[in-house]
Amino acid sequence: MRLSLRFVLPLAAVLALLAYLVIPLVDALTIRWFVRDLDIRSKLIANTMEASLVDLVASNKLDKLRSYFGRIIQDERLYAIGFCDSDDRLAVRTETWPKGLACGDVVSGPSYAEQVREVSRRKVHIAGLPITTERGHLGRLVLVHDMRFVFERSADTKWYIFYFILLLGVTVAGVTVAIAHLSLKGWVASVRTMMRSQHAGDDKQMTAAPELQPVAQDLRELVSDLQADRRMRDEMHTSWTPASLRGILHDQLAGDEVLIVSNRQPYIHARRDGCIELQVPASGLVSALEPVMRACSGVWIAHGNGSADREVVDARDHVRVPPDNPAYEIRRLWLSPEEEAGYYYGFANEGLWPLCHLAHIRPTFRTSDWLQYVAVNRRFAEAVQEEAKTPDPVVLVQDYHFALLPKMVRERLPGATIIMFWHIPWPNAEQFSICPWLEDILEGMLGSSIVGFHTRMHCTNFLQGVDRFLEARIAWEESTVSYGGKLTAVKPYPISIEWPSQWNRGQLSIPDCRAAVRRTCGMDAERRVGIGVDRLDYTKGIIERCLAVERLLELESRWIGKFTFVQIGAPTRSAIPQYQTFADQVRALVDRINARFGAEGYQPICLKMEHHEPPEVYRYFRGADVAVVSSLHDGMNLVAKEFVAARDDEQGVLILSRFTGAARELHEALAINPYDIDECAAALHVALTMSPQEQQARMRSMRTVIQDWNIYRWAGRMLMDAAQLRQRERVLKKVRRSAQAGP
Repeated sequence: MRLSLRFVLPLAAVLALLAYLVIPLVDALTIRWFVRDLDIRSKLIANTMEASLVDLVASNKLDKLRSYFGRIIQDERLYAIGFCDSDDRLAVRTETWPKGLACGDVVSGPSYAEQVREVSRRKVHIAGLPITTERGHLGRLVLVHDMRFVFERSADTKWYIFYFILLLGVTVAGVTVAIAHLSLKGWVASVRTMMRSQHAGDDKQMTAAPELQPVAQDLRELVSDLQADRRMRDEMHTSWTPASLRGILHDQLAGDEVLIVSNRQPYIHARRDGCIELQVPASGLVSALEPVMRACSGVWIAHGNGSADREVVDARDHVRVPPDNPAYEIRRLWLSPEEEAGYYYGFANEGLWPLCHLAHIRPTFRTSDWLQYVAVNRRFAEAVQEEAKTPDPVVLVQDYHFALLPKMVRERLPGATIIMFWHIPWPNAEQFSICPWLEDILEGMLGSSIVGFHTRMHCTNFLQGVDRFLEARIAWEESTVSYGGKLTAVKPYPISIEWPSQWNRGQLSIPDCRAAVRRTCGMDAERRVGIGVDRLDYTKGIIERCLAVERLLELESRWIGKFTFVQIGAPTRSAIPQYQTFADQVRALVDRINARFGAEGYQPICLKMEHHEPPEVYRYFRGADVAVVSSLHDGMNLVAKEFVAARDDEQGVLILSRFTGAARELHEALAINPYDIDECAAALHVALTMSPQEQQARMRSMRTVIQDWNIYRWAGRMLMDAAQLRQRERVLKKVRRSAQAGP
């Protein structure tokens, strides 16, 4: 009955609308046709009467003319006749002539409004026909037809049309409802089959009814769109904070445990001068994920590489952090020098890192490195299994060091929800094809429930690589891969930083930071300062940045002595020859530029090749006038966002490489091509001469973006997607149990 009503009621509404539109149209056309017929009839009558009328008028026999008119109006449709002389006076008329109708009111013409009028409470058709002789215009014969018969027939026609539409509607509704009810059981079975075929592990083609085959893809797209729309509404109405992130874990994931796996740990214990000190490594990954763990209170599994790390862990190799307010645990794994050399320095950073970055460094692949990479990934998978307190934890696997880990964890914990986030770019299929173990890497990553990248382009590159090198089924519209009986979603999640930043708390005021930076670098108080903060990595564009400073001083000599660029370069991967060579190149270039443009008490570039703690870095951000992020190729680059977050005075200018993921969000930054040295120098000049008002407008907009799209939103989106996957798995299990139980 409900199905019938859902069809019949809309059909009735459509038919009512059809009747509403069609019946008046047919009525109007019918009347016009009758008016045209009366026009023709009036002309025929006038032609027939013309000869007699001329004779009687010429002989002035008006009584006989009146009698002649009386005989003619015996026609039931002809209501009245009148004759208007050449002076437009009514000379002769019948007794039925409408009162108030004068010759001057009769207008000859084709207009429907002029021909049909209402006189004496009835609709009449009036035709004024000229009578002429050889001597000239004699007058007009006026014929008045009664149109009651026209409107009676029009009313009959409207009812005929109404009955036809009603009969048509009843027939169509009856036939359609009958067919729908006859087919309902088969359709329901087909839909159930179609929905069951969406199960992640089902690689078979859909077995639904043939008529539903074209609908299947549209249905999947609709469900995906509805889920995305719901998620977007949820995100827009959520204030993303540590509390809201904990709320998601509690509400969406029912308090399920969260484990993070990364090579780099968020806190390092190092021994210096006989004391143990705590360091926060210079890493965008750490700065992004550490606030998430403080919100989630889980376990972070990482490589313990600090000189005093073993001294502070418990018997299970755990240590609670942060020390001032412990919120989560670090589980440290110890790697031998051979493992670290092969897994980290070798395959990860001499192989995958240059492979994924378009920085023109040739990747190096060695079998011995690969074997260590596999072994270390296996050790971390075992650690995940040991740390998991439940059979279905949420495991966040971080970055290119653990491409094999998702599959290994899946084999040990089949019920786990695994999110693999790749923090660096993903190359196109042609570039990726040079990796000797590409199939193993793709298979390892497809052990994940979700694979995340910073941008949609990186997702597309990954899917194209899977399509080219594996026998997998890809749903391009949904961005999912079905491989080995497992469904993996591939989605963009632009990473960000916490808001507000913990490193802004307790900072000096902006004027005090400016003074402190200049005092630390031995500069006068009026010196304009640029800042760059990076690891000493060839992908960060440090050499190009220094060349841009040199070019600025060449083109705009007024900045000599008035502008200094401070480059903080944290040493990294110094065991790799390319990094040693790169550090030497940076030193040599800075020395050359300083020798060329420097003078007593002035250096154009101040190079600080040492580790700086986050509070120190933020002090430089707050004290600088310009920040330059000139990466040659980058996944996101959080330095750009950290500079914006540090500037609560809404001043300062960000110069940002368009080859970073951050450039897709921070549109108010000055975008540059780091390979174009002249363009970079011009951007420096624009930044140094930009008005405070423009700086404020740009900075305010970027700060709003980072506030809205902070690290908690990044983590929350992934966790919400994970929650949806887990819920879907539960529903599909119920469906399978019901299907197995039978009717």
